[in-house]
Amino acid sequence: MTATYRQATSADISKIVDFQIAMARETEDLELAPEVVSEGVAAVFDNTSRGRYYVAERDGHVIGSLLITYEWSDWRNGAVWWIQSVYVVPEARRQGVYAGLYARVKELAEADPQVRGIRLYVDRRNARAQAVYMRLGMNGEHYQVFEWMKDF
Repeated sequence: MTATYRQATSADISKIVDFQIAMARETEDLELAPEVVSEGVAAVFDNTSRGRYYVAERDGHVIGSLLITYEWSDWRNGAVWWIQSVYVVPEARRQGVYAGLYARVKELAEADPQVRGIRLYVDRRNARAQAVYMRLGMNGEHYQVFEWMKDF
């Protein structure tokens, strides 16, 4: 069955929260605090300068989501969209759901003259996701991401 892709609404918050908790558990063996994730997801809907969620839906059920956040590029005099928080429910994986979400976001980026490109980061150990991103025309040859995070 075909999925549809749309910008998320506040009615999707609980599903997105569930997805983020599941993703952290699956990809990093990390247990997130549900109340912190709930507040973090809701904060995006409360202030759209933080980002926008998009969801994939099939038969009235949300089966995947991603978050777009924004980076200003002085080199390009425009915005770069970052894809974050990607999750597709296990039973819908390997069926093109992420590819559809990405195509929708890319279509929006191409239509917006202020958007210069799309980036994402992926855990080095997630070879399957890296293969998907490469198949979609993205490359990971240029940058390496470093981070420092506070414990919480």
